[in-house]
Parts: sequence; structure tokens; C-alpha cells
Amino acid sequence: MLKHPATGQEFGSPVAPGTGWPGDLATPQTPVAADAAAVTALAGAVGSIPELDAAVSVCRACPRLVTWREEVAVVKRRAFLDQPYWGRPVPGWGSDRPRLLIVGLAPAAHGANRTGRMFTGDRSGDQLYAALHRAGLVNQPTSVHAADGLRANQVRITAPVRCAPPANAPTPQERVTCSPWLEAEWGLIAEHVRVIVALGGFGWQVALRLPPAAGLPKPRFGHGVVAPLASGVRLLGCYHPSQQNMFTGRLTPVMLDDVFSNAKKLAGIK
Repeated sequence: MLKHPATGQEFGSPVAPGTGWPGDLATPQTPVAADAAAVTALAGAVGSIPELDAAVSVCRACPRLVTWREEVAVVKRRAFLDQPYWGRPVPGWGSDRPRLLIVGLAPAAHGANRTGRMFTGDRSGDQLYAALHRAGLVNQPTSVHAADGLRANQVRITAPVRCAPPANAPTPQERVTCSPWLEAEWGLIAEHVRVIVALGGFGWQVALRLPPAAGLPKPRFGHGVVAPLASGVRLLGCYHPSQQNMFTGRLTPVMLDDVFSNAKKLAGIK
């Protein structure tokens, strides 16, 4: 058992549901999806974002991902040896009624897999939340753990794969198995969303499989590209704020600011 860096409460790694981790909505009674069929059934039955987030966070449908995320939680990175690791699937984060939805790929092994919040605790998240803060979409420029007081302004961040994958590469089957969670999430927030920002080419392809893009020509991904979808939803492309993209200059803070200021305007967020 190790102490949470913010609350001081002790947790095991991975964190057991219902033990008090900040933001954890699951309990020991939350139904666990043990295979793809159970994911489909449970995702189709949820009636609210909190219910969905709880169910996502205890999913065990992909054996390879379960093994990896829990191994990482036990072995840890040297810099975080004194911290408990979440070590479970990571639910979406942010508003339950977002006008802006951000879609990335999957949690990072020592980022969201450690902290339990999307894009939190790694270099990509540092860049993303700093840009969201500059755009007025979150209340502070940093996201370091699940008890840091971060709040969203009509924005939600999600992913099509909820577990940290080995080499940051989920298999096609793992993507398919996890997809009902995103479909259920979309069904619960779709009436509010006006803009989707896709982080990277994979996020773009995932967004194009959501119902707003059904039956439309498939636009090509590009940074800053704006593609009108059905019902007035706009899809914006953004290079992924990975350490490599930022280090090489393929993506800069100014480029991030351009995307999110435009997304905020198009979404009608004050």
C-alpha cells in the first residue's frame, strides 16, 4: 500500500474499486465486463455518464491489456515508485454535457494508467491541458492527478481504447472490443456536442465512425482541417501533442492554440 500524492490515503496498485480513489465512481458491486459480449451488453444498458464511467473503469474484456496495465502498476517507473498506480481502464473526463469532445487514442502507461484521468501525468497531457487552459476550456494549466481541482468548461476528453496498451499500440480486436464504450458515451452526450477535436490520424478515423459522419464522404486528416459533419457537428483535426511531435516542432503551442480557440468559437463556448 502506498499513499496517494494528493490525499495521503493509502491504496494498492492497481486500485480496487470503491476504496476512495479521487473520482472513482465504481464500487465492488459494479458489473465487470469479462469479454466482448459483456462489453456490448453493459454499454448498451447504461443510462448516464457516471454509470458508464464506473462500468468502463472495471472492464476486464481484453486479457493482454489487463495483464499489461496491471504489470505496469506493480513494476512502475522509477520516478513514481512511491505512488500507487490506478492500473485500471480510464473513463472519459470532463463535462457530462459537453459542447466540445476531444478524442485521443489510449491512456499512457505511466500517465493516465497511473493517475486515473485521461491525458494526466505525462508530457502529452502537459501540452494538452496547458492549451485548453489558454483557450479557457479548463480552469488551470496543469493536470497532475485526480484530486488537483481541475474542472472542465463544456469540454470532455475520451478515447476509443481505455487501457494502456503495450508499445502504445492496441490490436484491431482490442479496438473493436472497446468500441461499445465510446458508442455508449456518444449516445449520452451527442445532443450537446457541436465540435469534435481529433488528436492524430487514428482519433480522426474513430471520429469518422461516429453517427454524425454516417453516409458522408470521408475527409482526409490534417492539422487544422475543419470537416462539417451531419447535424452541424464540426470535426477538427489536430496533431497529437506527443513528446515527439512537440520536440520536433511538427506541433507547436501556437498550433494547438489555433485549433482550440477555433474549436471553442465553433462550439459556442463562452
